[in-house]
Amino acid sequence: MIKIVAVGKVKEKYTRDGIDEYCKRLGPYTKLEWIEVKDYPCAPNASVAEQEIVKEKEGDAILSKIGDDEVVIALDLHGKEYSSEEFSKVLSDLFIYESSKVTFVIAGSLGYSQKVIKRANVRWCLSKCTFPHQIVRLLLVEQIYRAYKITKNENYHK
Repeated sequence: MIKIVAVGKVKEKYTRDGIDEYCKRLGPYTKLEWIEVKDYPCAPNASVAEQEIVKEKEGDAILSKIGDDEVVIALDLHGKEYSSEEFSKVLSDLFIYESSKVTFVIAGSLGYSQKVIKRANVRWCLSKCTFPHQIVRLLLVEQIYRAYKITKNENYHK
């Protein structure tokens, strides 16, 4: 089972349509659960202390949705980059050797609290490029789908 916990909601229809398409495609491979937690407003000129408060609130909301038996992959600019083939192997190995429950987390615009970073089993840098968080969700489900296709040696990857 795969769970995705993300801060905030998807607002644009085109993004939601793309996410829904890949969720449908993933149906034969895995159960997928989406959880959206509240994003907290933060003024553009907020102090570092105010930003940390927001990250803590969002982090606590994320952590409240994760069980002790789940392997957590945090999408993180400071994480390790993987090719699609490497990511497919990482995901497959986590299911085989670690847990039947893998949870991906997507932080809000300020990033993760230290508690979420400490809870993560894997920190994955999806790209060094900066994307809107809603697009990251679409890219994530596409890469999960691609990983299953690679693992099953099915036509899609190339």
